[in-house]
Amino acid sequence: MKVLVATEKPFAKRAVDGIRSIVEEAGYELALLEKYTDKTQLLEAVADVDALIVRSDKVTREVIDAARNLRIVVRAGAGYDNVDLAAATERGIVVMNTPGQNSNAVAELAIALMIFMARNRFTPGTGSEIQGKTLGIHAYGHVGRLVGRKGKALGMEVIAYDPFVGEEVFAADGVKRVGSIAELYASSDYLSLHIPATAETKGSIGYDLLMSMPKGATLVNTARKEVIDEEGVLRALTEREDLKYVTDIAAGNQAELDEKFGKRVFATPKKMGAETAEANINAGLAAARQIVDFFRTGNTRFQVNK
Repeated sequence: MKVLVATEKPFAKRAVDGIRSIVEEAGYELALLEKYTDKTQLLEAVADVDALIVRSDKVTREVIDAARNLRIVVRAGAGYDNVDLAAATERGIVVMNTPGQNSNAVAELAIALMIFMARNRFTPGTGSEIQGKTLGIHAYGHVGRLVGRKGKALGMEVIAYDPFVGEEVFAADGVKRVGSIAELYASSDYLSLHIPATAETKGSIGYDLLMSMPKGATLVNTARKEVIDEEGVLRALTEREDLKYVTDIAAGNQAELDEKFGKRVFATPKKMGAETAEANINAGLAAARQIVDFFRTGNTRFQVNK
């Protein structure tokens, strides 16, 4: 078996060394394609591989068609919208993610961004504290739960919306479950967004939801760029001078937002959610272990294209 790690933005050396150890101890061959600059390099590299590990790299239909022996793709991270699931499913290729491995890194960033905005982006002037404020969490999965726990530890009142999570989970965490998205936004001083980019969620967070938020509210996006209605956010920020927007994924109109709204908006220079040494290592090693387990036992626990 040949396993390819294809990462335009490479794993840390420690992660690569760990992946190599796991793969080679299982008797498989490991190939690396790091910092590639052209799609043709990826198309050539996948031609004879049985398994593929990627980060945010695009696994398109063209890539899948070029990978004649491919049986499994693992996205080292939670989101998997960079993989063409339909094309993989047509070929009988299993696609997995590594849920939970990056979660703490993203959750810490979400809290850090809230404090950053509350304190005027650390520029002179009177800011505010997040203690005593209401933190709303949109999607209560791995990351959302960690954000909630950290928010509670900082003295925030935490509420959440997620129709796919049982009431017992909210009860165990001491988090109030609200009945609708509208109620969540209307009640949240800080809204931490963790929904995936799907046909139903793309462009769903925009003008109406932001306009319903309390005075001085902040929307925090460490999820996906695609879920934001960027023109709607622009319109809401224009009409409500008290609103703030902070994102780990720069908007397509970010330059316009920065110019018009100054310290009320902020985007990280590049996606930073999973950019910690710990998350980098955890996700890479989990991906390698899942591939080995799949080939040895057929385990498809984390398959996302069932």
